[in-house]
Amino acid sequence: MSWKAKLNDTKMQLRSLNAAIPETTAAFGALGKTVKHDAALSFKEKEYVALGIAVATRCEPCILFHTEALVRLGATREEVSEVLATCIQMGGGPGLMYAGKALEVYDELRS
Repeated sequence: MSWKAKLNDTKMQLRSLNAAIPETTAAFGALGKTVKHDAALSFKEKEYVALGIAVATRCEPCILFHTEALVRLGATREEVSEVLATCIQMGGGPGLMYAGKALEVYDELRS
């Protein structure tokens, strides 16, 4: 399955979850909105942090969503790669493996 297909499947799963527990998912969404504006850090910089955490925690769906956001925000492959290098430095072998997945997601979503 392609990363784009996985992203679409994940979005469908979240729609189903939203229908099942709308108050909970709305509260989570409200939390997310509080950090999506530029302040001391730009939203793009915050998405780099989120991608790093996604790789470190090995959350494939999180990698998909934060990479999608970075593609939308105009992140370059070089910028994403530098974030992934830091993930590898901080996360060792598991960071290396999930960094590879994240770069593959970036390449596919960018095309």
